[in-house]
Amino acid sequence: MTESKETNGLKQGTLNILNGIGLGVIAALVPAAILGQLMKALLGVAPAFAQTVINITTFTQSLLAAMAGFCAAYLFQMNMIQMCSVAAAAMIGSGAVTFKNGLIMVAGTGDVINIGLTITLAILLIKLIGNKLGSYTTILLPIIVLVVGGGIGLLILPYVKTVTTFIGMIVMVFTKLQPLLMGVLIGMSFAAMIVSPISSVGIAVAIGLTGVASGAANLGITGAAYTLGIMSYSVNGMGTTLAHFIGTPKIQMANMLEKPKLFVPVLLSSALSGLLAAIFNLQGTPNSAGFGFSGLIGPLAAYAKMTPGWGSIILLTVLYVVYPVALGFFMRWLFIDRLSFAQAEDLRLEV
Repeated sequence: MTESKETNGLKQGTLNILNGIGLGVIAALVPAAILGQLMKALLGVAPAFAQTVINITTFTQSLLAAMAGFCAAYLFQMNMIQMCSVAAAAMIGSGAVTFKNGLIMVAGTGDVINIGLTITLAILLIKLIGNKLGSYTTILLPIIVLVVGGGIGLLILPYVKTVTTFIGMIVMVFTKLQPLLMGVLIGMSFAAMIVSPISSVGIAVAIGLTGVASGAANLGITGAAYTLGIMSYSVNGMGTTLAHFIGTPKIQMANMLEKPKLFVPVLLSSALSGLLAAIFNLQGTPNSAGFGFSGLIGPLAAYAKMTPGWGSIILLTVLYVVYPVALGFFMRWLFIDRLSFAQAEDLRLEV
């Protein structure tokens, strides 16, 4: 009985951290995803306003770790001081904050794996300390959690980043394969990464993914995003459904890791999408490869590599909207309605 309770407690604690990261991703990344390209288009019309919005949303992305830490602590039903302590430690351990020559610089979203580990350390510290500090809790708890939890997170960051390096090396092997097979494997790889703690953008930039490989990564993520959104629309509502592809499918990370069978329809969708990218010679850049449809970054990068005109626009509309929508409904019919392999409830998000 005790062992069962401990197992359930560990499972729920893990889900709380993963769900916290997922909610942090929504709050930190969706504003930039929705407004980024729109504001860039307005730079020539209202430069001051557009640039201000770009600056605000770009900075907000760098707060992903703090938001994830705060959300995770909230799910553990912690008080305000505890939540703030976890958020601060997560920010320090994320890698989004760097210290050099007396300067503090904030850039990027940080390493999501290390964010999760730092949040875990911070929460364990708080649980370990409990009420032992008495009336000094308000003063000492933030110091201990920040210095110890955040400090350890900062120390292990270089080692955790080797995971990204190793995965990048595997993906590089795929780029050397025959184009159609490459498209399938790249599409599946980046779809798997986008719903895991691994940064798809970080991998793409680290290995300099370009050309058709970049396009396959983009379309693979797009296929996965639409599939997850459409399979779950009946339980998540329209706003959350749109967040899967306008924002990021990483919001489903906790559900995917709790129920690994959900990877089957996702990987099938991404394989078919990656194959289409290779067939139609869809291309991209290292900076666009890991985004999918989010912020229209993938389609716009692909269009920049194509012959300008309505033909290219129609093709991109089919590949990035018409086809993935049809694919998503097919996967819903096949895996939920026909085979009962999964349920829409499996993908419910509590936002």
